[in-house]
Amino acid sequence: MSTTNAPTAPTPRPKVTDVEQHGIDTIPDADRTSRPLDLFRIQFGGANTFATVLLGTFPIALGLSFWQAVAATLAGVVVGALFLMPMGLFGPLTGTNNAVSSGAHFGVRGRIVGSFLSLLTAIAFYSISVWVSGDALVGALGRLFGVPDSDLLRGTVYAILGAIVIVVVVYGFQFMLLVNKIVVVGNTVLILLAVFAYASVFDPSFDPGPSAYALGSFWPTFVLSALIVMGNPVSFGAFLGDWSRYIPAATSRKSLLGATFGAQLMTLIPFIFGVATATLVAGETDYIVALIKISPIWYAVLLMVVAFLGGLSTGVTSLYGTGLDFSSVFPRLSRVQASLFIGVIAFVFILVGRLAFDLIASVNAFIGAIVICTTPWMVIMTIGFVVRRGHYRPADVQVFNLGMRGGAYWFHGGVNWRGMVAWIPGAVAGLMFANYPPLIEGPFRNAVGGGIDISLPVAIGVAAVIYVVLLYVVPEPRYVFGPQGPRWVPAAEGAEPPVVADESASQHRKARRGHTMDESVAAELEARVDG
Repeated sequence: MSTTNAPTAPTPRPKVTDVEQHGIDTIPDADRTSRPLDLFRIQFGGANTFATVLLGTFPIALGLSFWQAVAATLAGVVVGALFLMPMGLFGPLTGTNNAVSSGAHFGVRGRIVGSFLSLLTAIAFYSISVWVSGDALVGALGRLFGVPDSDLLRGTVYAILGAIVIVVVVYGFQFMLLVNKIVVVGNTVLILLAVFAYASVFDPSFDPGPSAYALGSFWPTFVLSALIVMGNPVSFGAFLGDWSRYIPAATSRKSLLGATFGAQLMTLIPFIFGVATATLVAGETDYIVALIKISPIWYAVLLMVVAFLGGLSTGVTSLYGTGLDFSSVFPRLSRVQASLFIGVIAFVFILVGRLAFDLIASVNAFIGAIVICTTPWMVIMTIGFVVRRGHYRPADVQVFNLGMRGGAYWFHGGVNWRGMVAWIPGAVAGLMFANYPPLIEGPFRNAVGGGIDISLPVAIGVAAVIYVVLLYVVPEPRYVFGPQGPRWVPAAEGAEPPVVADESASQHRKARRGHTMDESVAAELEARVDG
């Protein structure tokens, strides 16, 4: 069984003003006009924002010195990037997003895990982007025009930013790509100008001393800081396939891995900006407003531009992927309708979380949950990719989405319990050891002397060990591995479940057959049903 469709001549890129028609269906070869450079731009553009800057302020807010905070930030970015890199490989091979692609390892129904992680991440980072960008605009309005701060003003600014993000998401991938091309260059230049804006007041020897450590001593505080930073690259795990699916299947894997790692390293620009500027306003409760107050007027104006472009970019990359995937979980909704629905929910969360609760505590908890739950899912996907030698069947991951049953990834009622049984204990164990105060404090958070957070290695270790053991004890069927067979694990003999029409499926899933799919993929499934 071929893992790719027959090559066809590529079509010109759609106009940015054309509303994207594809949902989570397989992208036809002719429409795959993107390159690894585009994958780099979307990742870096989506992270070259005030949302990332805010995460960069956490190591300082938790009591680290400037250089300690830089070290924690570097560690978090590099480790997170290493886990993230393989997640850009699935989209070109399957032609769909990572949540649907995960059906190859979790089952076509069990891939709901990826959809849940996508939703969690989107709400968190869409909210952070609108929160921080909105606060920057409010602070600038106060500094430049004397506009008094108020909940009404903040709510209005949040609404305007959120609405603009949704408009871009409705247009889809090409518009999003254009926005991120602009942000990659524009925000980088604007952020680097901070060197001139704050040169006279920045002190790299900033060190509040051991008494400032949020968790009482250096190493627990350092690890927590690194984990919070790591949440940024890990947050892309569920979304890379949204963008890499537009890249041809034959694209070099090294270039895909390099695009992701390079993009994440470039996020050190906004991260270090956050670290450095946080030292200037240490102790202030509202970081961005305080920063604008001490900024030169010319840079306060530029911060408004950075805030707007950054909020647009992060919000779009977060909301786009979840709207895309949510439409497959609830087929009654189109991609556009699902995006609008998630956008409204996220906006309510923004108002409640920002105006009624502690922003820092909310961000801390969400980042912790994302890191602990998403990383073991990524590890399972990566192990699966390795043992299957990167062999995937694009038609079979779409079976459930089209109101059918059977195929290579049906396993047991649409769920591969090997992946599921590994992920659930991994995520739960991680949460039990987690220490993201004050909202996530697991009962075993002090299991290691000194209060060091070991939730991530626990989550990864539990998930990886259970998954590998199950691959040996209960081998996967040989037909999922392709013509070369499995790598390093055994395979079980057995007949592949035939693809049949599921008469109990919703009319919305049935209606998708052949209408939004790549014609060759749809034809293959229909032929197997007829056969």
